Amino acid sequence: QVQLVESGGALVQPGGSLRLSCKHSGFNRYAIGWFRQAPGKERQGLACISYKDDLIFYRDSVKGRFTISRDNAENTTYLQLNTLKAEDTALYLCAADRRSGWCPYPFTSPDNYDSWGQGTQVTVSS
Repeated sequence: QVQLVESGGALVQPGGSLRLSCKHSGFNRYAIGWFRQAPGKERQGLACISYKDDLIFYRDSVKGRFTISRDNAENTTYLQLNTLKAEDTALYLCAADRRSGWCPYPFTSPDNYDSWGQGTQVTVSS
């Protein structure tokens, strides 16, 4: 059974950092993407990492602030969030594309992923 569980979300001040984790059980050889969804807004693709972590993609607006990585031995993918802003407040979700070890195109489309976690809340506020 495929399962993804996110953790690491918290309330943080502007300029702060967080590291989110996505534990994926039941499978490992797939690309993993990170998304976020704020209330009343569409789900937004942030980054994707291939199974062998040799291909990584980022949404332009988070390049240089967010970093995706994975530890296949631990079946875990991470998203490091730096220099957080109020507009980064959202529910952060990870997702898997079980069709391939490569990131889908476009990696930002939720329709290209078929397994989802429940999400972890990130709130950026002073």
